[in-house]
Amino acid sequence: MKLPKETKRYCPYCNKRTSQTVSVAKQKSRSATHPMSRGSASREKSRRLRDRPGNLGRRSRKAPKNWKRKTKATKRMTVMHTCKECKKSKMKKSSMRVSRIEIGERVAK
Repeated sequence: MKLPKETKRYCPYCNKRTSQTVSVAKQKSRSATHPMSRGSASREKSRRLRDRPGNLGRRSRKAPKNWKRKTKATKRMTVMHTCKECKKSKMKKSSMRVSRIEIGERVAK
């Protein structure tokens, strides 16, 4: 997907239309973003499921031998706009599932 380096759009901080640079937000790791996600060790510890004996019906059998998770061909990328006047950034509401984003001549993979 091709995007321009700069666009003129509304800045909620300046409360007017300004020139803004376009960039792609860096991907954060799952553990840093969602430490209490379902099935995580820290969540089980906080719910006191790890410190008692037994497995409470979980982790009782091995995974199938030839099981392979299908991975998606693309990943979600979030486009970020940075105002040139106040230097504040605003992300787009929804991320896009694309293989790559071209901003001007630069390519984000």
